[in-house]
Amino acid sequence: MLRILILVLCLTSAAVGQGYHDNTGRGDVLAGGARMIPVDTPAGTYRVWTKRVGNNPKLKLLLLHGGPGSSSEYFEAMDSYLPGAEIEYYYYDQLGSYRSDKPDNDDLWRRDRFVEEVEQVRTALGLGPDNFCLLGHSWGGILAIEYALKYQANLKCLVISNMMSSIKGYNAYAERVLAKRFDPAALAKIKAYEAAEDFSNPEYLSLLEREHYERHVLRMPAATWPDPVQRAFAHTNSHIYVLMQGPSEFGLRGRLLDWERFNDLKRIDVPALVIMSQWDTMDPAHMQAMARELPQGVLLNLPDGSHMAMYDDQQRYMRGLISFMKSLED
Repeated sequence: MLRILILVLCLTSAAVGQGYHDNTGRGDVLAGGARMIPVDTPAGTYRVWTKRVGNNPKLKLLLLHGGPGSSSEYFEAMDSYLPGAEIEYYYYDQLGSYRSDKPDNDDLWRRDRFVEEVEQVRTALGLGPDNFCLLGHSWGGILAIEYALKYQANLKCLVISNMMSSIKGYNAYAERVLAKRFDPAALAKIKAYEAAEDFSNPEYLSLLEREHYERHVLRMPAATWPDPVQRAFAHTNSHIYVLMQGPSEFGLRGRLLDWERFNDLKRIDVPALVIMSQWDTMDPAHMQAMARELPQGVLLNLPDGSHMAMYDDQQRYMRGLISFMKSLED
């Protein structure tokens, strides 16, 4: 999942209640292929931002970003690869995220509500089973699995990128494996800050950056992270993130805590690519098992990648994604 380090430093950049406003009216097309799509919710109608790149009637990829509450900006890595492969794709900031409306209503930040939002976006974009592929990364992977379990009749294919199908398994892997890779003294300090719920302490954030982010989120010095990643973190709606994910690095405890779908994967009978990375925050063995459990599952293993493998194992990530999608074009 996209993490809280930069979020804590940038709380003011994504204040709840602000929206991305244009003056063109409800649901209009904006400049450069962007479009604000109205979505109906129990609390009213709001707008979400999308942008189309490319044109291919047979292959249309909708990108579900992580967080929850991040933005689709970090998918800009796709711009150097998918157009040349003639794959049409869509940026999409989920409700509450950067360029979409940000209603101040915590009842909206629930999995089932997000699933219905994706379905409304699909309908508005005119995507269907003859061309519609859905890629979910991190939290977007949870959302993609949930969508497929309810609406797989609308899908041509599914891509689950860097997300396990069990939060219980995710928490266990963090404690059993990742925490043991920390310097013991650093881990003790991190645990103490978390016990005190002092999540904004500068030393806590610095320790996480060194011991966790640069090893398992994006394997390069944080100061040199690519601009799209920096912007996505800076623009994250931290309120939604903490509400659903929880504030702690070790042990998710927000609204997603009880999410378990491994045993339901066998019900998703569309071609499905599972993208796993050896240095991820996610358990590689669990993701291998996911690919086996999916009736038409295919595994892409990225030996040099971490959670943001579209950057730190980029060539393999893009080559594998394109190969999978092009195999389904006809």
